[in-house]
Amino acid sequence: MTDDDKQKLYLLADLIHAISRQLTTPTNLKPAPCTSVEILVMRYIRQNAGASARDAAEATLLPSSNFSRILRGLTEKGLLRQEKDTRDARGKKLYLTDVAKTNFSLMREAWSKDLEGLIEDSDQIDLVNTTLKDIETKLLARRRTDNSASA
Repeated sequence: MTDDDKQKLYLLADLIHAISRQLTTPTNLKPAPCTSVEILVMRYIRQNAGASARDAAEATLLPSSNFSRILRGLTEKGLLRQEKDTRDARGKKLYLTDVAKTNFSLMREAWSKDLEGLIEDSDQIDLVNTTLKDIETKLLARRRTDNSASA
């Protein structure tokens, strides 16, 4: 990889991080505003309903002790439902509650308002979204491969 390519990839990561910090943190979520880490965990569960706690912790890069604390907090807030895994008595399957799903609608409204009018071309938005989703998927796959190789 050339230095120019490294600089371009650094700039991509830097911009993603900076943009995420510019998005409004919705204050109208129920029962209260969520932290960015709580939103991250709920996002994974939303996209992977019924995922195991272990898979969700891995995907969100949270140590098990921190992840357990986040799960407990989300469950106490009524945003997360945990069910026993019928195939593994020690495991839990994770699901969002209706309250959490409503919160995602509120976040969609806030974040789409933040970005409204910044990119006029719908095809360009689709391209950016597809590219970022592809990057996320490949990063997660790479991390899982690296973790299984080191285990």
